[in-house]
Amino acid sequence: MTLKIRSLTGNDLKDALDALADLRISVFRDWPYLYDGSLEFEARYLHRYGETGGAVIVGAYNGSKLVGAATGEPLGDELHEFRAPLEERGYDVARIFYLAESVLDPRYRGQGIGHRFFDEREAHARRLGYSEAVFCAVVRPDDHPMKPADYRPLDPFWRKRGYQKLDGVQVRFPWQDLGDEKETEKPMQVWFRTL
Repeated sequence: MTLKIRSLTGNDLKDALDALADLRISVFRDWPYLYDGSLEFEARYLHRYGETGGAVIVGAYNGSKLVGAATGEPLGDELHEFRAPLEERGYDVARIFYLAESVLDPRYRGQGIGHRFFDEREAHARRLGYSEAVFCAVVRPDDHPMKPADYRPLDPFWRKRGYQKLDGVQVRFPWQDLGDEKETEKPMQVWFRTL
């Protein structure tokens, strides 16, 4: 099945936020996120994309249904938790575009959509004059009881795209895990590349 890929900005981006919230809640329930999301949290978290110049959602559509999405925005406009570890190490956040979530309904994986998500966001960042890109990947212990036996990390995919881990640079961000009563901070490894 061929999906249509669209880069959304402005009002088109704002119109897609509710569908993105539903998709995030569904996909991020799986390992390694284990996210017990709510529409209330999603509305607060995603609202900033609609208010940020330079933000983008790259959407994968089956007809009119959003089945995958990848977001990005200038790192200088990102939440403090995502900027601070890089600022503290002397990175110029004015040069960096942040590639945020990338979510895809499992039924559509293995068709090259992940590459398209990166291609489109990186092209958007270059058009805006950004020369570097970063993203964060959730870090979970190898012996976590909910880790699937057949889990394959995406590190080789990211390295093939030119990204490298920034040693010792992690973001800590809170969300509620499945089965937990409250939010707790999770570590996320920062990956970086020059565009």
